[in-house]
Amino acid sequence: QVQLVESGGGLVQAGGSLRLSCAASGIIFSVSRLGWYRQAPGKQRELVADISSAGSTNYADSVKGRFTISRDNDKKTVYLQMNSLKPEDTAVYYCNAQLHVTVALGIRDYWGRGTQVTVSS
Repeated sequence: QVQLVESGGGLVQAGGSLRLSCAASGIIFSVSRLGWYRQAPGKQRELVADISSAGSTNYADSVKGRFTISRDNDKKTVYLQMNSLKPEDTAVYYCNAQLHVTVALGIRDYWGRGTQVTVSS
């Protein structure tokens, strides 16, 4: 069974940095798009950043210039480097992956359980 496990969340002061990691495990035929989403209290889940298999990236306007998404295909891992953190970045961050696990299922979305990021002012 495939699994996505996030790590790196925690409590940090405004202006600080955190690096989130998400590793995919299990038998996976291929890893397509990878992304990070977040959900703050009282808000809907939103896209933070994603990265294609070719390495092209997209970022939410609110994090452009501060966050960087990257991937290590050999390790089946996606990272989110978060710099200059703001209190409004506080949220649960979720890893999302488009994975081709079996021929029958094709490419589907998989989600991690999330990791809490709290930024204090």
